[in-house]
Amino acid sequence: MKVKQLLPKWCWGIFATICSFVGLCDLPAAEPESRPNILFVFSDDHAPHAIGAYDGWLKSVDPTPNIDQLAKQGMLFRNSFCTNSICGPSRAVIQTGKHSHKNGFMNNGNTFDWNQQTFPKLLQQVGYTTAIYGKSHLKGNPQGFDDWQVLPGQGLYYNPDLITPDGRKQVQGHCTDIVTDLAVQWLKKGRDSSKPFMLMVQHKAPHRNWMPAPRHLDLYEDIDLPEPATLFDRWEDNAPPARFQELEIDRHMHLQFDLFVDLLPTFDGQSVKGRVDKSAWANMKRMTESQMKVWRDAYGPRDKAFHEANLKGEDLVRWKYQRYAKNYLRCIRGVDESVGTLMSTLEELGLSENTVVIYSSDQGFYVGDHGWYDKRWMYEESLKMPLIVKWPGVTAENSVDEHLVQNLDYAQTFLEMADAKLPADMQGQSLVPLLRGEDPPKWRDSIYYHYYEYPSVHMVPRHNGVRGNRYKLMHFYEFDEWEFYDLETDPDELHNLYEDASYANQIQESKNDLERLRDHYEDESVGGAKPAEWQRKVRGL
Repeated sequence: MKVKQLLPKWCWGIFATICSFVGLCDLPAAEPESRPNILFVFSDDHAPHAIGAYDGWLKSVDPTPNIDQLAKQGMLFRNSFCTNSICGPSRAVIQTGKHSHKNGFMNNGNTFDWNQQTFPKLLQQVGYTTAIYGKSHLKGNPQGFDDWQVLPGQGLYYNPDLITPDGRKQVQGHCTDIVTDLAVQWLKKGRDSSKPFMLMVQHKAPHRNWMPAPRHLDLYEDIDLPEPATLFDRWEDNAPPARFQELEIDRHMHLQFDLFVDLLPTFDGQSVKGRVDKSAWANMKRMTESQMKVWRDAYGPRDKAFHEANLKGEDLVRWKYQRYAKNYLRCIRGVDESVGTLMSTLEELGLSENTVVIYSSDQGFYVGDHGWYDKRWMYEESLKMPLIVKWPGVTAENSVDEHLVQNLDYAQTFLEMADAKLPADMQGQSLVPLLRGEDPPKWRDSIYYHYYEYPSVHMVPRHNGVRGNRYKLMHFYEFDEWEFYDLETDPDELHNLYEDASYANQIQESKNDLERLRDHYEDESVGGAKPAEWQRKVRGL
């Protein structure tokens, strides 16, 4: 057997160089690195329907030209889902390839155990150099990275702090641009160019409170954005949880802190009570004089016009939607420009042809759909997450995949790309066969979901469920409430069919599937029912 056959690819070059240097053996020159680099661009709360390539109702305003171009160069996954629709847990699932109940990070109040197995550590072991910049949201110092600079918690949009291996520092500028610049600098000067790399570029945007960069403050100002068809949904056919949440544009979106009406650093935010996110107000105190001037020049006249209009009822909701959705899309434009900058940098450095580029986000988001903002629910708008992959020479350009995939699959996908061993305790499935255009015979026909963070901000109860190609079953298990939807006939999930006798067989099959997946993923974290407590809440007692 040849010596080369005994060595994994990653160490062949090192072995050959040593042997040649000391004259121990007569080996051919080291082979060029054939494994791809991996550039993973990950945003926060970017709904697929706010990406032009996904053909959503916001496509008409061309929200993402660079991400759309990436989709033309690779594969767009139409049925990409999260396992737990909230920021930190989604990231923990990606790091570990395990569901929340297995990796120990079930809600944003948890602390991630960085000592556990993660895919970046495994990539390092097979010769990859790794880096992460931007939002980690997992607490603690990242492990498995040769270089890192991360935001503390959610971080700030303007002049944010960054936690680095050398301590904490403040950086001037807009967060999206800062994170992009760090990634570009590492690609050009910071990485070990003798190794393949895995670079995670993790943006805060477009997370609440949707504070765009100064150059984007006037974007979309001369148009009215299209409204979602369900903007005035009253959740009449849902189980009670949908009517007792706290994420409505109408009742819960704050004029000052979320929409910036008359918001100044001198605003008396301390007197505002309740679960209100005041991070925008705190962030404005970080702004420089020039940043504040640009900000007030943009919003001041709009605030004056708002007061003069004296809007009420549905007209006020429509105004709040427009202000919110425009700021949301303005933040997305910064992320989209980041994608363009990173792609240009790869071209400049001659890395494009051997670099896999992935664009994704931690979950979907409500952009007025069902009258909401935020995420958490198992309904489609928050369950779906974007996934676009360019893999030159492997993935066909302008291709679309319809298989059911999850963020649970990312770790194993990255590892297989790197010719690394896939750990037996990871719970996902590598997407590499799909990226090669294959149709694996044993691919999943349903996905498992479990959300835990309750009682908490937005008051979305804990629930789990199963989503197949056509049907979806949701169980708010603490209150023993169920929902069942036929996504083929009711894609907006307006008609809960759980009590419809004509669907009894399909409902039972979904229940069986739910129990099967709970057993398969070894999820024993489901609590017991508390119907009496829920009835007290319904009656307002």
